[in-house]
Amino acid sequence: MVRFVIISGMSGAGRSSVLRMLEDIGYLCIDNLPVRMIPKLTKAFMSEGRDIEGVALGIDIRNLEGLSELSDILNEMKESGYHYEILFLEADDQVLIKRYKETRRNHPLALQGRVDQAILSERAELADIKKKADYILDTSHMLIRDLKKEIDKIFLEKGEYENFFVTILSFGFKYGIPSDSDLVFDVRFLPNPFYIKELKHKTGNDSEVYDYVMNTEAAAIFSKQLFQMIQFLIPNYIIEGKNQLVISIGCTGGKHRSVSVARTLGKNMEKLPYSLKVEHRDIEK
Repeated sequence: MVRFVIISGMSGAGRSSVLRMLEDIGYLCIDNLPVRMIPKLTKAFMSEGRDIEGVALGIDIRNLEGLSELSDILNEMKESGYHYEILFLEADDQVLIKRYKETRRNHPLALQGRVDQAILSERAELADIKKKADYILDTSHMLIRDLKKEIDKIFLEKGEYENFFVTILSFGFKYGIPSDSDLVFDVRFLPNPFYIKELKHKTGNDSEVYDYVMNTEAAAIFSKQLFQMIQFLIPNYIIEGKNQLVISIGCTGGKHRSVSVARTLGKNMEKLPYSLKVEHRDIEK
């Protein structure tokens, strides 16, 4: 049977990119089809054995009048036995504003007004479809390659997908705490390779520095307990509706200790069924 997917979400969160990615893996992609035509399209493709991987339909705020009818149409489809999935793309308000400024494009609801107010209005209009979503991807911290990885997990790999994205971010306190941090950990209590001549100009990505930091008893105990705490927290965050987590780990300069601990946490979290990215913000400074 043809897989039928509705791609929706906040303007600027990556819907067009996702449609291109799905097109590359064999999906027939249609953007912004009038909502009333969805049942006819579904019937045409799902009742016939067409030689396509699936159908992806982009629905966004430009279809504003149709969004009010979307819930009833989806309910009717389900009652008629037509299976569909919804992928909702999310991003933080400040990230969306920044993307619009960088691309110099207008938000669909802000042709004559402010982008921040348009984003608030859009969230309200899309709240219902977000509640119905099978998958929610927060693209605030994703590069295109990260987004492609998540799309492949959902649509190419057959395992169960968890709607939760974790970013582990090492940083240096001298450059400021990352503003988007959910959890911040200070590892300046660990021995500092900066004062070892042969290690000073290396980083936590080098085995000599990594071993110097992580082979201490304090680092081993801290890393074990940190991982256990994260294992406990994530399921509870999910229950509360959270779909992403930024774990920031800091040392003085962000090159040695924080990088080493972030790498260790990343390795441990590979065992968990969540999407994961490890970044080192200040490693080159």
